[in-house]
Amino acid sequence: MRFESLSTFARAWIPGPTSANAQERLRATIGAGVGLLFTALICHWVGISSSVPWLIAPIGASAVLVFALPGSPLAQPWPVIGGNTIAALVGIACVNWLPDGVWLDAFATALAIGVMFSLRCLHPPGGAAALLIVLTHTTQFSFAFFPTMVNSVLLVLAGVIYNSLTGRRYPHVQIAPKPSPADSRLSSIDIDAVLARYNQVLDISRDDLESLIRQTEVESWHRRLGTVHCADLMSRDLASVEFGTPLQEAWALMHERRIKALPVVDRSRRVVGIITQADFFRHIDLQHHEGIGGRLRDFIRATRTVMSSKPEVVGQIMTRQVRVASADRPLAELVPLFSEGGHHHIPIIDADKRLVGMITQSDFVRALYRAVGPEA
Repeated sequence: MRFESLSTFARAWIPGPTSANAQERLRATIGAGVGLLFTALICHWVGISSSVPWLIAPIGASAVLVFALPGSPLAQPWPVIGGNTIAALVGIACVNWLPDGVWLDAFATALAIGVMFSLRCLHPPGGAAALLIVLTHTTQFSFAFFPTMVNSVLLVLAGVIYNSLTGRRYPHVQIAPKPSPADSRLSSIDIDAVLARYNQVLDISRDDLESLIRQTEVESWHRRLGTVHCADLMSRDLASVEFGTPLQEAWALMHERRIKALPVVDRSRRVVGIITQADFFRHIDLQHHEGIGGRLRDFIRATRTVMSSKPEVVGQIMTRQVRVASADRPLAELVPLFSEGGHHHIPIIDADKRLVGMITQSDFVRALYRAVGPEA
């Protein structure tokens, strides 16, 4: 056990592989250079007649975060601007109001970290900013405004422009999104509970973390289902109706086939809607359970009155917004539709958008059971 612990400790010193490819690394490298150049040129022009330095060293570390880790909570505008500026103010206050000594460097940096935590602007270069102030024995509070805050604002502005132009979202929304329902496949409430137990600062935004978890889940289904496509699972011997099919005929067909939904097609067999048992029941009074069968029979029975407003054909009650899938679509991509989208029947179409089959929720569950069965 001791040997394994030492081995694990030793491996922790070895850098792991990076997930960023060469293009992303080049993008971040160029961005940091452009951002710092933009900041330096403007601050040099502003402070050319001043004896105060126009650029501070910690801003270089801020550039690493803004351009190489634009999704990090530590790289967002408030942490960059607030963290650097507040840490500088803490350092200047310590230099002015506390006796000098070897301990002051560590105290000022630690105090700056604590204040940044409290003000929700934790930014690693902020610790360097506080230390720089103490080491250079800077006493002017204006130093926190220029160059520190001005440097930070300009760098963030450059980050917003450059990251947006190169396809990276910046800044990220830091307020937690509205929690998803607790009974969904993957709830935001579950993620919040795990993060609360983890109780550490993560260098990734919460929305990115949730997105990665969801994408990982989909990738897992892709691996489990392999090369299964909709055409491999769909029912080919299916019944369908047209817009003008009488309601009584459609209901009888559903009863005969023991199915709960029928795709509605035009003369070219292109899907124009879907009719389900729910569509029938939606048009009768379900508040009173007595006599439901009679009310349903009255509803589907054709009327002889010309001026009747009662629906007579499928097209009058069908659901027009119907989700379809192509026959060559990977089955794993239907996971969100069945698990969270509330769908129970997915019509399958060919390359010409003609109806060729149907996948039901039961079909899908059987396919998933076969996929996970050996690993269960």
